[in-house]
Amino acid sequence: MGNKEKKRRGDRRDAWRVRDLDPLHVLSPYLFPGRCDNEAYISERIDMTAINSLLEKKNAENPEYPYTMFHFIAAALVKTLVLRPKMNYYIKNNTLYLRKKITLSFVVKKQFADEAREALAFIAFPEDSTLESVHERIMAEIHSCRSAKEDNSSKYLGIMAKLPKFIVKPLFALFRYMDKVDRIPWDLVKTDPNYATVLISNLGSIKLRAGYHHLTNWGTTSLFVVIGERSFQPVFKEDGTYEMHDCLDLTITLDERIADGYYYSKTIRLLKHLLQNPELLEEPANKEVEY
Repeated sequence: MGNKEKKRRGDRRDAWRVRDLDPLHVLSPYLFPGRCDNEAYISERIDMTAINSLLEKKNAENPEYPYTMFHFIAAALVKTLVLRPKMNYYIKNNTLYLRKKITLSFVVKKQFADEAREALAFIAFPEDSTLESVHERIMAEIHSCRSAKEDNSSKYLGIMAKLPKFIVKPLFALFRYMDKVDRIPWDLVKTDPNYATVLISNLGSIKLRAGYHHLTNWGTTSLFVVIGERSFQPVFKEDGTYEMHDCLDLTITLDERIADGYYYSKTIRLLKHLLQNPELLEEPANKEVEY
């Protein structure tokens, strides 16, 4: 991991170059250069019983700005990323980097209507974040997205969409090269959701099941999380009997080059443990957890 105090040769504006790698991780970006060609897909079912109980308590205390399960999932992702830092890696220009910040992005509908426009939310979280602070940051960002103010990424996309097609193609070829060598104008990508640690799609909010979602070769995002619609599912006990519980499906698509299978396995176990023991999210994200 790079030096967090001083930029060194080979670091990028938003990330430190990861050094002291084993040969496999040095050569993997050359052997398998495309992010979309290196996707691993994981599906998990979360029992919502404990979250529902804490949700009821939190919203009784704060009815004006209610918590939702989205806030719990976001807080669990932040804590997981703090405690499992390799999940904040990305590969660019055949090199492995660690982001300087933990960032989440998602799409916000300005209104729930077919014709309503979308805004792009992009939020950075400190390493001592708690469920409460994650809730506050997300609520503020959603309020901003639903205002008349246009987000940074949408503004620049709107400008480029008006250009003739014969200009757009070479322009984006230039952007891809400039991004490769870390010379792309930062205002253009600083809030692009494809440059976040995790891009979240909350399909449950529009009554859809969780499913596979691809990564993109544009940007640096190595993790895509899909939140599905909640439903009652059987939860089995050790004696073979079962009860029907409120459950939620999460799917995760990740760039398998950034870590190994054992690291991913422990990461998913931690994320699931946090969601099924949500009181842990009220502690700072950098507080260690036994799981």
